[in-house]
Amino acid sequence: MTQSTLSVSERIATRVKSYLSEDDLPRVLEACDFAIKAHQGQFRESGEEFIEHPLSTAEFLADLKLDSTTLIAALLHDTMEDCGVTFDQIKNGFGSEVAALVDGVTKLTKAEIISEGREISLEPGSKEDLTQAATIRKMLLAMANDVRIVLIKLADRLHNMKTLKSMSSDRQLTKAKETLDVYAPLAHRLGIWEIKWQLEDLAFQYINPEEYVRLSKWLNSTRSDREDYVERVRIKVENILNDSGIQAEVRGRPKHIYSLSKKIQNYATQNKTLNEIFDLFALRILVENDDDCYSALGLVHNEWHQIPGQFDDYISNPKDNLYKSLHTTILCEDANPVEIQIRTHEMDRVAEYGVAAHWLYKEGSLNDADFSGKVSWLRQMVDSQNDIDGDREFVESFKTDIFSDQVFVYTPKGELKEFPLGATPLDFAYRIHTDVGHSCIGAKVNKKLVPLDFALTNGDVVEIMTSKTVKGPSLDWLNSDSGYIFTTSARAKIRLWFNRQERQINVQRGKEIFAKQSKRLSVEINENLLKDVLKYDSLEDFHAALGNGTTTIGQVIKRLTAYDVSGNDTQIKQISDVQGFNSGIEVLGVGDLLTRIAQCCSPINGDEIIGYITRNRGVTVHRNDCSMIKFEQEKERLISVGWGLQKTVYPARIILEAVDRVGLLSDITSLVSAERVNIGYCVSEEVGDNSVVSLTVYTTGIEQLNTLFVKLEGVKGVLSVNRSN
Repeated sequence: MTQSTLSVSERIATRVKSYLSEDDLPRVLEACDFAIKAHQGQFRESGEEFIEHPLSTAEFLADLKLDSTTLIAALLHDTMEDCGVTFDQIKNGFGSEVAALVDGVTKLTKAEIISEGREISLEPGSKEDLTQAATIRKMLLAMANDVRIVLIKLADRLHNMKTLKSMSSDRQLTKAKETLDVYAPLAHRLGIWEIKWQLEDLAFQYINPEEYVRLSKWLNSTRSDREDYVERVRIKVENILNDSGIQAEVRGRPKHIYSLSKKIQNYATQNKTLNEIFDLFALRILVENDDDCYSALGLVHNEWHQIPGQFDDYISNPKDNLYKSLHTTILCEDANPVEIQIRTHEMDRVAEYGVAAHWLYKEGSLNDADFSGKVSWLRQMVDSQNDIDGDREFVESFKTDIFSDQVFVYTPKGELKEFPLGATPLDFAYRIHTDVGHSCIGAKVNKKLVPLDFALTNGDVVEIMTSKTVKGPSLDWLNSDSGYIFTTSARAKIRLWFNRQERQINVQRGKEIFAKQSKRLSVEINENLLKDVLKYDSLEDFHAALGNGTTTIGQVIKRLTAYDVSGNDTQIKQISDVQGFNSGIEVLGVGDLLTRIAQCCSPINGDEIIGYITRNRGVTVHRNDCSMIKFEQEKERLISVGWGLQKTVYPARIILEAVDRVGLLSDITSLVSAERVNIGYCVSEEVGDNSVVSLTVYTTGIEQLNTLFVKLEGVKGVLSVNRSN
């Protein structure tokens, strides 16, 4: 055995000998020798010997104090794929349990997780798309069978992300998106914070390098002041607790770049600045038992004022990923908000390592009933996806139904059901049974009638009211703007119902929907071009998809406004999201000219337009169907124009007819304001028992206008909403 071999074996031995038994250590070292020989002469793209990768993977799992079986599988996890080692060889040498883990990880290694950007680029139903989705489905099912497979894969991905610099820029971006879309949320779902934050920061470094550098510099520039302040508060908190007889360890908490970026985005939507982020200063208090947690909380609140709405008790109501802690935010020294986490040492281990903490300082078994209960959420969610047709729908279901924050609600009989945050009574109905969802006509939450788009919260008791005759779901439930359905699994069941209806019925329904929406928005849409953009073989296929809910009018509008069609139907140019108040019009073929929007027809982004050369005011932009253009005598003054590279706000006239009532106008204007749409003109007049409200609103285009229409139709008493010419 060479010196280099000894150094590799010694590295893993140093990590594991402190907690593995005398019987387990030789088996791990034997696996290390096997991996060294199998990977002999192999190198990674970074230039380092290949054995460094499985060794680093195993070392990280050893830091989590995983069992010997997992460590052996980690050392061997690339031997089947890269070295030609067979399943039987591993089974004969290290046992069937290790072989099953290695086989499971090998299958996962072939999976390329679909990120949001790549989904758009893949043609739906293509061989590549379906192959990827099928592999991901196998990965998620494997995770439910033995969670250790995913623990190995997470450690494998962590080391790959640390050595990503050696790959091409395209592969770097692909791997980073995979990591941020699936692996980091998976680590969060399993409660392994130590892996989660590292994966997020490493991925963010490649996805948004400029923002990563900016935040890194900001954290470094303020590090000294923040650390001095946190240390001053830490000592004071520790003294208060010790003086009261509570043995506590108080630590400052570091800030991670990706989580800071997410907070900045969330605060920006609330018009708040970086200085208003509550947990920019953060402490963690570790005590011996649950009683000390609550005693410490009382002492902290006695010393400083608590900021209202910033307290959570995850000890009495733990998260499903095993997390327990008390969270509070106080207004501390120098009027700075400081977030405090209070937990026991055991809770802290679980918070850092999640399900992996099952092996910490104990000899855990996968047959342990307590452990099985802790990961039961995973198996329950896999079972709920079994009736979803198609691998792509299955993957999307896991993204929304598994990789998001959860709420826990009850049936009238007291059965606990878990849903993603944002789920509605309709999601609940479809989780109970498909037929219950199809026949749902109403819902009660905590014995009170609620609308079907009501957002469920923790502790709600949900009762579904059904019709004796199942008439089937409403197509409106699939409209993402309406908010009736949140989970992908429920959406898939509704789509499946419509897909099973007669095709011609769907085609006719789709035509009616398209005609109705086009008339309501007062736009002309080139259906042939739209068919090509959405990748349908024929107009009939497009109408059928619209009629059965596979495609919604909201998606059509969104895709339509993502492109600028100018003169030639085959010329498609992407537009940016930069907002401004200029016209954003591009005069084709003659460079920049002064342009303005015509007041007679008020075109908005997405309308087909044409320019009219005025005598002294540049080019006035009209809609193609504007009456002023149709009757224009001097045709030589008409010029081709297209929507430019700036996404601006444009005036649009809306006419609402509604049953007259007190507060109608207030409800309408409040809703428009809530959608961040400005109102330039508003007048209401009585027509019989009804009111007709005329609005001029400034929207960014047809997509936002369509969303506004859907929202306005939901206002009590509103009978119709149309765009005026």
